This record gives sequence, structure tokens and C-alpha cells, in this order.
Amino acid sequence: MAQYALLILPSSNRVYADASIALTQAELAAFNRAVLGGRLSAVEPRTIGGVPYVTFDADHVDERDTAFLANLSSVYALFELSGDMLRPIELRPLDRFDDDLITIQKYQGKTNEQFTKLLLNVTLLACSAAPEMLERRFRVLDPLCGRGTTMQQALMYGFDAAGVDRDQKDFEAYAAFIQTWLKRKRIKHKADFGPVRRNRQVIAKRLQIELAAAKDDYKSGEKQQLDVVNVDTVRSGEFFKPESFDLIVTDLPYGVQHGSRTPGKGLVRSPADLLADALPVWTGLLRRGGAIGIAWNTFVAKRDEAAELLAKCGLDIVDEDPYQSFRHRVDQAIQRDILVARKP
Repeated sequence: MAQYALLILPSSNRVYADASIALTQAELAAFNRAVLGGRLSAVEPRTIGGVPYVTFDADHVDERDTAFLANLSSVYALFELSGDMLRPIELRPLDRFDDDLITIQKYQGKTNEQFTKLLLNVTLLACSAAPEMLERRFRVLDPLCGRGTTMQQALMYGFDAAGVDRDQKDFEAYAAFIQTWLKRKRIKHKADFGPVRRNRQVIAKRLQIELAAAKDDYKSGEKQQLDVVNVDTVRSGEFFKPESFDLIVTDLPYGVQHGSRTPGKGLVRSPADLLADALPVWTGLLRRGGAIGIAWNTFVAKRDEAAELLAKCGLDIVDEDPYQSFRHRVDQAIQRDILVARKP
């Protein structure tokens, strides 16, 4: 039995850094359960040379295993332990683009990039196609996309990404950023940006982009799709085909920013109210075997309440270990948790 050590990626967010060891243990357990055959054991924190690691035992970690492990949200490096020596193991993540695609945008209310990747990972690992993570081009929707962190992470993985957000400033800021970034990086793409009209009226704005990390991929038709609509999330079904997404991943409003404006209700900021209105629409967009992953502030909505709303839409809650282990503090007013459900 060999022993391995994961070096934790440093975080600029001190509070998140404090939670990263426990979150890494839970995320590693999710990978182990979904795609590593349960072959990892003795997953625990350990300090080596004054530096925090998460260690685990395994009979053997092969090339495909490390290909999965390379995509852990907090992994910085992987080593095999041999006595007092650390033997580095090469990691090759799925990343298709430079990491400034995700990190360069700075704005108030931005979700921590490592957490966004964690949320996407654990949602993907709960879907029926999880073992195909390294080969399949998943289609990901963030129905409350803000300025696009979830979509950026999906693009990094080589997936197709879509988003919906009612905030016009966020939508326009994101549209300007992504088009400028693609041009600056000289990434082959084609963009269509403008109003959506029906019955001679403008009902939304939409940005649609075809892109590819390599020019040869673009020429051969191996293009990724990015599709973002400036409209209320409860109208998502008007712009995307039923059962067209493998994953729906989103960060619900924390009771401070963002929301959904629905007829007769005004601006809805409560996660429970938003879920009650939007979940039937989101569920209709999800393929069978696909998964929904949501993050929210447990101080303004209880886990059982959110789980009940998901179950009412016919979704199966993924509640077994380690999916009960992602709760962590963001600040004094926010304690964040993750809830994942699968469409049977």
C-alpha cells in the first residue's frame, strides 16, 4: 500500500484557506466514490515540513487516476511518500486556456474561484456520466450566472457553457470581458451579440460564441459553445431546449445581492422563494442522469427546506457521505453549503 500527499493550493481568501483542508477531504472523497472505484483510503490532513497536506493510501495510482486528481479544486501538487521523501507525480488538468480567464475579473460579490470549481466538480461527480469527465464535452448551465465564473470554469474544462442573468450591467460587463479576452489571447472564435426579438419586440439580449482553444480544432468543427442570455431565470426555458444540459450549477443569492423579479412578487432575494419559482424550469432543462448543484447561505435558508423543493421537482437528493461535508463559513453573515440532486 502506497501513501500519497496532496499539497493544497494557496488561497488569497484567508477564510476559505482555513476551510480548504476539510473541503479538499470531502472533494477527494467524492472523486474516490464516483470515478476512482473507492480505492483510496485513510484520507486525512497532515502537516509535512510545516506545510498542510491531505494524504491518502492506495494500492496504486495510475495515469488515469492522476488525470482525475489533477482537477481537484484545491490541488497544487501531488506526491508519493517514500519515507521522508516526496516524489512528485505529474498532473495534467483538463484546463484548455490560461487561468486568467477565471482570475482576472475582480468585482464585489465575486464567488471564490476555487469554490466555483469545487461546486462544478461535485455536481459533475454526482451525475450518471461522471466517469466520462476526461473525455465528454458536458453542457453546463448557470441560471444565475452573474459575471460568469461558473461558465469560465466550464470553458476551462473544454465543456459547453450557458448562462442566464437578469442584471443588465453584469451581462454587459461579462460580454465585454469575454470578447476582449478572446481577442487579446488570439483565440479563434465567432461571436453574435445583440437583442432577441419576438413579435417585433425586444425580449432579451443574447451573446453566443463559438470558440476553440486550437485553430485546428476550430477548422475541424470541434468548437465549444458559449451562450448567455440577459433575462430572468424563470424564463430560461424560452431560450434553451428541454433536457439539453448535463449539469446545472449555480450560487444562489445570499440574501444580500442578486435575485429574480417575478410577476406580483417584485425582486425575490430569498433562496427558498427563488428555488420554488425557478426549479421547475431548471429541472425541465436537465437531461436524465444529469445533476443540479446549488450553493447557498444556510443562515437564510435551511438545508432541509432546499432539499424538499428539489425533491418536489422529482430530483433525487445526493445526501450520502461526503455530500454532507461541504458547509463552511464565508463571513459573519454567510455560512455556505452545497446541495446536489440528480434527475432520474
